[in-house]
Amino acid sequence: MDKNFKVRMIVGFSMFVVALIGLYTFDSIPFKIIFGYFALMSAIELFSFFKKKHALLNIILTIFELGFLIGGTIFVARIDLNHFWYIILGVCGYDIFAYFSGKLCGGKIFKKSRPFPHVSKNKTWEGTFLGLLIATSFVAIRMGLQNSFETDWIFLLCAPLALCGDLFESFLKRRFEVKDSNEIIVKNKFFRFLELFVGGSEGHGGYLDRVDSTAFTGTILLIIILIIYGL
Repeated sequence: MDKNFKVRMIVGFSMFVVALIGLYTFDSIPFKIIFGYFALMSAIELFSFFKKKHALLNIILTIFELGFLIGGTIFVARIDLNHFWYIILGVCGYDIFAYFSGKLCGGKIFKKSRPFPHVSKNKTWEGTFLGLLIATSFVAIRMGLQNSFETDWIFLLCAPLALCGDLFESFLKRRFEVKDSNEIIVKNKFFRFLELFVGGSEGHGGYLDRVDSTAFTGTILLIIILIIYGL
């Protein structure tokens, strides 16, 4: 097992623990502050991309991503604990199961082909499909247990939207020629003590990588809910 994979497992497990704590402290002010802090650090990483490349399209893309960070934060601040569970199961579930399914099964059915070669070349058909299937199944099971399909069906979109959010951030990094969103962290002495938390010194991960799917999913769901229910 290489060091990079070990670091990812440690960080992934740590984030899972943080998510569980969040479920029990969801309505507390500290949790809202922590989530807002994650969004703020993600924005700092996002703006650091401009050190790499300047262009009008890049500015537009950055505004979109910043909008997702703001919209996702507003969405998390508005929903209750029951609906936050759908985010955990759909978004975090997809991230976890897509990654590990890709590691275990990637390339065993589709030998050469990749679903998004020009955006995220490491993603596999097997990992993507199994991640979507398992995460969406978890969301559907919870809805079935609560008999809430009629009111909560929109949250079945969590896993597909999580994929879209991840791909959009990957596209941003390719566009700005940034390998990892935490470059500003691991290369800055002031933030260096956070290295392990944001992905380690192996050069991967970052705050933006942790919240991109949640921010995108939350923003799109917020827009859909506002359109349908006018809340």
